[in-house]
Amino acid sequence: MEQIRRYLDGAVDVVEPRDAATVVLLRDGARGLEVYLLRRRTSMAFGAGMHVFPGGSVDARDRDASIGWVGPDPSVWARQLSCDTDLARALVCAAVRETFEESGILLASHAGGAMVGDTTGDDWEADRLALVDGATSFSEFLARRSLVLRADLLRSWAHWITPEWSSRRFDTRFFVAALPGKQQTRDVGGEADHVTWLPVAEALALHRDGALTVMTATATTLRELSGFATVASVLAAERRIRPIMRRAAVVDGEVRLVHDTAEDPLPTASPPEPPAA
Repeated sequence: MEQIRRYLDGAVDVVEPRDAATVVLLRDGARGLEVYLLRRRTSMAFGAGMHVFPGGSVDARDRDASIGWVGPDPSVWARQLSCDTDLARALVCAAVRETFEESGILLASHAGGAMVGDTTGDDWEADRLALVDGATSFSEFLARRSLVLRADLLRSWAHWITPEWSSRRFDTRFFVAALPGKQQTRDVGGEADHVTWLPVAEALALHRDGALTVMTATATTLRELSGFATVASVLAAERRIRPIMRRAAVVDGEVRLVHDTAEDPLPTASPPEPPAA
């Protein structure tokens, strides 16, 4: 809260946010719509102990125009994401890359059209680690395996920007995607110490009870998804997307936080959503 007061006093230099992408992986479960969540290690400098969706910052190599691509053209994504074509391509690439890095799920297909199946083998793990370490680019990885990115499996969901008082800021596009039928998530380690699938309703209940710590954007996304019964209905939803950034104001001597779509102040206990990587 002290940082926010310093910001309101004009004592904080506002940093430029980094472009990032987050993917909400979905599946239909016996207890309703389920989401995949990672818990960030308590040793992390930002978002320690928080449950997040897979995601991370755009890498410069995500802008590679030679990447194999199936689905809406980057120019179509540019209109949806309100950005230029180069950034749109990079955001979609980062979304698919980070999902593979942080869940083992690969939204890609073989050049012949068949969707990638099981990705739990040692060879896939070696490729995943090479991506995490930056030893290879996502475009190089796909080309070597004769794969193409499946942009058609993503749907744009939201656009969150870290508040101006934060020392680490991200301009994050949220996407939703269905878990491919022949793939399964796995505990990939790294920045997360625990991964889980949870029914949306259960995740919200745990959050209300204080047993599941999530950030503002995550909580908002879960509340939005609670209105859907199936993955298909989520993917078919029409979204009006505009940037959301929490703002601060002093009301009756107290700092109050709001975001662009809220009529009432949000609780101050929930920090802004960073990408998971």
